[in-house]
Amino acid sequence: MSTSLRLEKITPATVDAALALRVHPHQEHNVAPVVRSLAEAYAFGDNAWPRLIFDGDELVGFLMAFLDIQWNVEKDPTDHRSGLWRLNISADAQGKGYGRFAVEAVREELRRRGEQRFYVTWEPGEDGPGAFYDKLGFRPTGETSGGQTVGVLDV
Repeated sequence: MSTSLRLEKITPATVDAALALRVHPHQEHNVAPVVRSLAEAYAFGDNAWPRLIFDGDELVGFLMAFLDIQWNVEKDPTDHRSGLWRLNISADAQGKGYGRFAVEAVREELRRRGEQRFYVTWEPGEDGPGAFYDKLGFRPTGETSGGQTVGVLDV
């Protein structure tokens, strides 16, 4: 994996490249496009943490974390969670360690903020990213959110 990997905020100079980022066509049903994530980031304000993933000057991906978000108000109004909301790695950049870098970068940000647990949700099924998250140590909680599997990892 490259040593020039970094996260950057989305700026006027990078927004068009972010919006053009595409995953493999067979993965499109597993993850929302960047445009939807940016709209949600706007709507959720400080609870959303969108970042672009660069390798040198090349945009290779997008991630969005959720920070201290109220999880299920009906079940437990005191349950706030943080974790990975979206991960979009460009179709031609997959399999090069960028997803692992992104997860570790979010984990480090959560650690910096004093979080104890790191949550993620994913679409279940053969084409879903469950095996990827399993390899990184996430374990299913037994919950679902919007039909997606909920996983957790200690920070």
